[in-house]
Amino acid sequence: MIIQHIAAFTDGPCGGNPAGVVICETLPEAATMQAMAADIGYSETAFAAPIGDTWRVRYFAPQAEVDFCGHATIALGAALARHQASGTFALTLNHADITVDGHLTATDWSASFQSPPTQTRALPSAALDETLALFGLSQGDLDPRIPPVIAHAGMDHPILALRDRSRLGAISYDFARGEALAQRERFCTFALMHAETPQLFHARNPFPFGGVYEDPATGAAAAALAGYLRELSWTAAAPIVIRQGEDMGVPCSLQVDLDGARGAPVRVSGSVRSIQPAA
Repeated sequence: MIIQHIAAFTDGPCGGNPAGVVICETLPEAATMQAMAADIGYSETAFAAPIGDTWRVRYFAPQAEVDFCGHATIALGAALARHQASGTFALTLNHADITVDGHLTATDWSASFQSPPTQTRALPSAALDETLALFGLSQGDLDPRIPPVIAHAGMDHPILALRDRSRLGAISYDFARGEALAQRERFCTFALMHAETPQLFHARNPFPFGGVYEDPATGAAAAALAGYLRELSWTAAAPIVIRQGEDMGVPCSLQVDLDGARGAPVRVSGSVRSIQPAA
């Protein structure tokens, strides 16, 4: 069993969202993986074991298993490139089959994944009102170009696009209320963002579902957003860049392609770096 600590979606040599990567001969029992994820302490840890020509992968947050995690997939792809060689790796998740490309050279350590299929559905008015109230927002704070929806790319993320960057930066919420709402509605993260330009987004992703106040980089939510923007026929030249974690002091950069048909997977890319676990 190889345990690695990797920050994904780094901003040059800095930032990035820490993930645990555990490469095994066979996956441990779920309770063991849950306990290990809680002990490692990052927002998610990816556990991977080879089965034939694919890798069986499960993701655990400190408090719960999640079906898909983007930044841990980027970390896993990079780890597999270091463990084997640069290339494309087939991954079998709980409810989807995807691929991740891992790249390792003398000057570049990065990865790109093809997300699960994307889809959106209406955000019920009661859940929208409760979500707005949770973050102290009103309908007037929302960007009418990107109406609220539930966007999905492996997990559900309610999308709230805000008109004003400073309003996004001031976001706070009551964790217990957020956890209750996220658990009831099965919201993986609350995806809050601001479109500075058609190609540059700023994002924040509270993650009370997994026991984390806020995630500094969220590849699954980035993929879900990209799928939704594609449905809206968003006019940005692909790819878009999502800046996340800046309001936490942990700058992260995610690159997302909008190519493909409605509902198709999207490609999410980012750089990585090794990190030392806390003592």
